[in-house]
Amino acid sequence: MRKQTEVRNIGTMESIRLAQRMRTLHQSDIRRMTLECERVDGINLGQGICDLPTIPELKEGLDQAVKANKSTYSRYDGIAELRLAIGERLEIKNEVRYSRDDEIVVTVGATGAFAMALMALLDPGDEVLLPEPFYGYHWNTILAVGGVPRPVRLREPDFAVDFDALARAVSAKTRALVVSSPANPMGKIWEVDELDQAVRFLRDHDLWGITDEIYEDILYDGHRHHALASRPGAWDRTITISGFSKTFSITGWRIGFAAAPQPMAAAIGILNDLYYVCAPTPLQHAVAHAITQV
Repeated sequence: MRKQTEVRNIGTMESIRLAQRMRTLHQSDIRRMTLECERVDGINLGQGICDLPTIPELKEGLDQAVKANKSTYSRYDGIAELRLAIGERLEIKNEVRYSRDDEIVVTVGATGAFAMALMALLDPGDEVLLPEPFYGYHWNTILAVGGVPRPVRLREPDFAVDFDALARAVSAKTRALVVSSPANPMGKIWEVDELDQAVRFLRDHDLWGITDEIYEDILYDGHRHHALASRPGAWDRTITISGFSKTFSITGWRIGFAAAPQPMAAAIGILNDLYYVCAPTPLQHAVAHAITQV
């Protein structure tokens, strides 16, 4: 007879002494909707899961890496092949150059890159300007690292950036502006004139721009993605964040990256090593192989 598993009621989160940060954090609405959708076997339009089949180039690269026993820790900032491939892609596609050796950090997804960038930049109580509507993970990650998100509404109906409103939201504690383009959840694309205004804004207020460009390859109606770091005067105060979850439909692989001037990239790398050690090594090799093949 199988032994019954003992079930203990340990109460609610409120009955357990947790860190103060947990008072402001909760499960994301996106994740909650996914769980509910799975419960009723519904069609999930709430989370950018991507359900296209894995392309052959990724499978080939992974097969080669596993057969070659490339299964131990990589360098904390990623394998050389992937950093080289990311650097080449950024230079050719996005017209921005980063050193492949010390200005690119491969991370556990773009969310990992965003968290490490905030950890490197913010002291407790520092503020981050967050154009609204915003991606819920951005809000909660700022809170989780001890920062303060400052929402600034985009102007409807075209979600134009209101730079006057951004300026009014700046305080002595403001450190950064999040530039998400194409933006989650509403698909807003920051056009060149807005990016150039953003550069002037960042320089006038001595702020960093932290981008989220994970959807950069999914555009419609003739739109083109422009990277903030490619605009004149932006490179030295921009942390470029992207990854391959959406481009290659591999959201579960968790391969992203941050690219930034060397001192900032070094700080992000130290934290990436501390929190994650490295991104999964065989998957790094697979993505590097795919980038060079497609």
